[in-house]
Amino acid sequence: MAMARDIAIWVGSETALEAELKRVSGLDNAGEDAVVFAVDAAALEAALKSKAGMILAGIKLKSADITDTRVVWVRDARYAFAITAQKLAGRSHEAGVHLTAVLGRDVEIGEGTLIGPGVVVGDGVKLGVNCRIEARVTIYPGVVIGDEVVVQAGAVLGSAGFGFARSPESGEYVLFPQQGRLVIEDRVEIGANTTIDRGALEETRIGRGTKIDNLVHIGHNCIIGRNVVIAAQTGISGSSVVEDGAILGGQVGIGEHATVGEGVILGGGAGVLSGKKMRGKGEVFWGRPARPLKEYLRDLARLKQR
Repeated sequence: MAMARDIAIWVGSETALEAELKRVSGLDNAGEDAVVFAVDAAALEAALKSKAGMILAGIKLKSADITDTRVVWVRDARYAFAITAQKLAGRSHEAGVHLTAVLGRDVEIGEGTLIGPGVVVGDGVKLGVNCRIEARVTIYPGVVIGDEVVVQAGAVLGSAGFGFARSPESGEYVLFPQQGRLVIEDRVEIGANTTIDRGALEETRIGRGTKIDNLVHIGHNCIIGRNVVIAAQTGISGSSVVEDGAILGGQVGIGEHATVGEGVILGGGAGVLSGKKMRGKGEVFWGRPARPLKEYLRDLARLKQR
């Protein structure tokens, strides 16, 4: 529960509304204790007709005709709504180690962290404060995890990378040393059944605030920047770099030693060749191999003409 003025502070706004709010809600289920949001004129009109106790609305919709004191004007209504939901919910878990979890030697667990059922934590793992490690996650020895990290069920962190040396005579493959570590910075979220390999000789690193969907694989020696979003079924080959703020759609495939530049957007199913460097903040790339969206659409049009 929070007072309206407190919520306004959370979202960087102000209000004269005097009300207690308990929850966030969709319009159909909104009551006087609920906060809703509106990102366009139609949604705002519907919100004004609802019973919601507070309406978070985009500042671009502001009009002198709207005098309803329930409206709180914000820069981004969707983001403000998410912040409000998080604050109202508080910490979503109780700290502690489940009876069925298995902990190795010299494990460090920060205050407020939850270790769920069936979790396996290897020797020397370091976990920060207020983390949530859900059922049957496996964390290999030496992994370092920051604060407020969420790891959903079945994820595997710090496993050996897929790297082999091939004999020039016999063609036999021998595992290349996989003795580095995995570092996951603060406020990262990792989806169910995702796997992230440790570094071969140095480290794999996942930057602060990055969000990773279910069924993603990140290979050894990869460096993933801050506030990156990676959707389901994406695979990133070893020694690749994804810079800050990049967005990777579902089923993206990235070859080894590739670079996805700051703020680059890879559409669903895009393929990046090994060693390729994709640059252009805000630039959208699509297709296999990935190329600028305009070029990709032009190529599709040409194919239809044949």
